[in-house]
Amino acid sequence: MLGPVILAASRSDKMRRLISAAPVTKPVVDRFIPGETVDQVVPIIEDLTAKGLELTMDVVGEDITTPEQAAAARDAYLALIDRLRELDLGTRAEMSVKLSMFGQALEGGHELALANVRPVVEAAAAIGTTVTLDAEDHTTLDSMFAIHEELRKDFPQTGCVIQAYLFRTEADARRLAENGSRVRLVKGAYKEPAEVAYQQKAETDKAYVRILKILMEGEGYPMIGSHDPRIISIAQELARRAGRKLDEYEFQMLYGIRGDEHLRLAAEGHRMRVYTAYGTDWYGYFMRRLAEKPANLLFFARSILTKG
Repeated sequence: MLGPVILAASRSDKMRRLISAAPVTKPVVDRFIPGETVDQVVPIIEDLTAKGLELTMDVVGEDITTPEQAAAARDAYLALIDRLRELDLGTRAEMSVKLSMFGQALEGGHELALANVRPVVEAAAAIGTTVTLDAEDHTTLDSMFAIHEELRKDFPQTGCVIQAYLFRTEADARRLAENGSRVRLVKGAYKEPAEVAYQQKAETDKAYVRILKILMEGEGYPMIGSHDPRIISIAQELARRAGRKLDEYEFQMLYGIRGDEHLRLAAEGHRMRVYTAYGTDWYGYFMRRLAEKPANLLFFARSILTKG
C-alpha cells in the first residue's frame, strides 16, 4: 500500500527538500493549495461563494516548535477573519484549525493551544461564522476533545472532526451526537498503528457508514467529509431516513478535487463546503492529500513525467 509510504515521506526532511525543489511541484501543489497569502486566496473565496458554495479555510503549517510560532499561527487566522469581515463573507466561510499549530505539542501545550485558539473562535463568532477543530493523530485527540468541550461552553457552534478509521470513533460519535455538536466525519489521513485503527480501506468504509448513521440519527449537525460517490449517496439516504432537511447537514470536499461534484450538490440544494487551504508551509498537507487517494498520486506522477 502506497499510503503509509507517502505518510512516512511527509515526515522526512530529506523528502521535503527533494519535493519542494522539484520544478514540477508548485503547479501540482497549486491544484490543492491556491495561494500562500490571504490576498492570493481572496479571489478564490469570492469565486466559490459566487457559485453558491461555502468554504472552510485552513492556514497550513504544523511544525510549531516555539510559543512565538504558535502565536504567529493565531495571528494568521485573525488576519484571515479580518479580511472575511471586510469582504462581508463571514457567514459563508468558517475556519478549520489544527491545534498543533497553536502549540498543543509544546510544554504546557494543552493550555497554550486553548489560549491561542480562543481569540480565533471569538473573532469568528463576531463576524457570524465559526471554527472547526481538525483531528490529528490519535495521541492528540483527548486534548482536542477537551478543548472542544471547553470552547462550546461559550461558543456552542464550535465544531470538531472525527476519523472513521480509529476504533474509538464510534463511541466519540455517540457522545458528540447526543450533545448537539457540529461534527465533520472523515476517513482519516494519518499513519496509525493496528492497535488503534483499521488498516484496510474496506474496514474503514464500513466504519464510516456506521458512524455516519449515528450522527444522522443524533441531535448534532453532521458534516460529511468525503469525495466517495458511494458515501455521498449513502449519506443522502441516511439523511432522508432520519428526516433531516437539506440545511441540517452538509457535504465537505477538498479544493481541487471533484469540483464538478461540488457544483452539482450545491445545485441540488445541499450545503456544500469546500475545504480550502493556503500558506507557505504546505508540504505536510500536500503529502496527506496524495496519501488519501491513489488518483492524487497518479496526478502528481503524471505531471512529473510530463513536465519534469
